[in-house]
Amino acid sequence: MRFSPALEEGRLIRRYKRFLADIETVHGELLTIHCPNTGSMLNCMTEGARVWFSRSSDPKRKLPGTWEVGETPQGRLACINTARANALIEEALRAGIIAELNGFTGLKREVAYGQENSRIDFRLDYDNRSAWVEVKSVTLGFDGTNVAAFPDAVTQRGAKHLRELACLAREGVRAVQLYCVNLSGIEAVRPAQEIDPLYAAALRDAVAAGVEVLAYGVSLTPEEMWVDRPLPVLLEPLQLDPDPLFVLPAV
Repeated sequence: MRFSPALEEGRLIRRYKRFLADIETVHGELLTIHCPNTGSMLNCMTEGARVWFSRSSDPKRKLPGTWEVGETPQGRLACINTARANALIEEALRAGIIAELNGFTGLKREVAYGQENSRIDFRLDYDNRSAWVEVKSVTLGFDGTNVAAFPDAVTQRGAKHLRELACLAREGVRAVQLYCVNLSGIEAVRPAQEIDPLYAAALRDAVAAGVEVLAYGVSLTPEEMWVDRPLPVLLEPLQLDPDPLFVLPAV
């Protein structure tokens, strides 16, 4: 996936009200742009760090651009636009990169399902069955480790999706939780139990019910990004400080 139009570079001044970010471009232009990320973006942004954004030519837009990529405190690149994850995964599915899901004859997006008024990201149809695939974008990394974590904030919606997948699996339907790791320099993924222990427990319950859990890494530059490798998912609880200090950024 190439960014089109080409991204422009700037420096982050601040992110606020969750969906707004003030930046200064390399040419000294001060802009307020859209931040398309509902999470905390913990360890994913630093004031003064480099950012890359897409500029819109639509005169009806209230904001002139969208924040796409950021430089993390660990020196990694992160695609903070969570809407990119589904497009990346669809591209990878159609290219046969996600080997575990190859061989489908039909692909549908945003299909209604479940008991809690949910929509699945992808339903893949095969000759004799279907696979229901939920995608999550991962951008949370830490100093001193190449293991990313999800989520970066408490997510009741994410836990709901795991419950829905578990119900499908118990009924004999193929159900898949797929983590799209939009963060460079990562070699594995784990549930962020220190941030959302209920989500971590829901993930382990889903696996026990028969849900498949996959993770794929993304290679990322300011010019393009692509899914390129499977990553292990570490499900066993880590031995963490029982009361770790996490300072979530103000949004």
